[in-house]
Amino acid sequence: MSDYGAIPILCYVTDRRSLPGVVSSGEADFIVPLMASIERAVAAGVDWIQVREKDLEARSLEALVRRAVEISGRRARILVNDRLDVAIAAGAAGVHLGETSLSIERVSAWRTAAGRPDFTIGVSCHSAKAVRAAERAGADYVFFGPVYATPSKSSFGAPQGLAQLAAACKGTRIPVLAIGGITELNAAECVAAGAAGIAAIRMFQNEADLAGIVSRLRALGSGGAHRNLSRESSR
Repeated sequence: MSDYGAIPILCYVTDRRSLPGVVSSGEADFIVPLMASIERAVAAGVDWIQVREKDLEARSLEALVRRAVEISGRRARILVNDRLDVAIAAGAAGVHLGETSLSIERVSAWRTAAGRPDFTIGVSCHSAKAVRAAERAGADYVFFGPVYATPSKSSFGAPQGLAQLAAACKGTRIPVLAIGGITELNAAECVAAGAAGIAAIRMFQNEADLAGIVSRLRALGSGGAHRNLSRESSR
C-alpha cells in the first residue's frame, strides 16, 4: 500500500433524500440534484464519494454509479455502498461493506481471483476490535463511528466519542475515517485523535461553500502522516 497523498482523506457519503430544497413525488426527481451534488463535490476536491442509496433497485443504482464514475474521471474515487455486483458492473473503484454485506474475506478473494488489486474494499466498524479484525481480513480502510450524535447513525447506538476513535486508530496500518456528526468545527478533533480522514453526508452535501470547506479541512493534515491508499488507483 502506497501513500495516498492528500491528508486528511475527505469522503462524501450520498443521501439523495436529504438533499436541501428537493421536493419529490418519485425516485426520478432526486437523480438530477444528486448528480449535481456529486459533480459539485468532485469539483471542490473531495477525494472519495460513496454512493449510498440503499433503496434503489439494481438497474437504477448502476446507472447512477456509471454517471458518477463519468463525472469524477480520475479526480475522485467512486465507491458503492454494499452492492459489489453494482460496483463491478458500473466500473466503480470499490465497495463499502456494512454489517449485513458480503464478508471482507469473500470480496478480497474475488479481488484476487479477478486480478483487481486496485479495487478498494472498505467496511464500517463500531469498535476498535472490529477495526483490527477488518484489517486482518483484508480491508483497505474503515469507517469508524458514530463519533458524534447524528440522526443518520442513531440506529448504531450512543456516539463512540474521541477516546474510542483514538483507540481504533492506534496501531492501525489502514486508514480509519471518522464518521457520524462530523462538521467543519469538530473535524480537527478527529484528525488529532488519529483519523486519516473524515466521512460525512451533510457537510459535503448541504453546505454552500464546499470548496472553502475542503480547502480548510486540507489544512488540518499539513503536519500529519498516515499510510493511505494511492491516488493512482482512483477512478
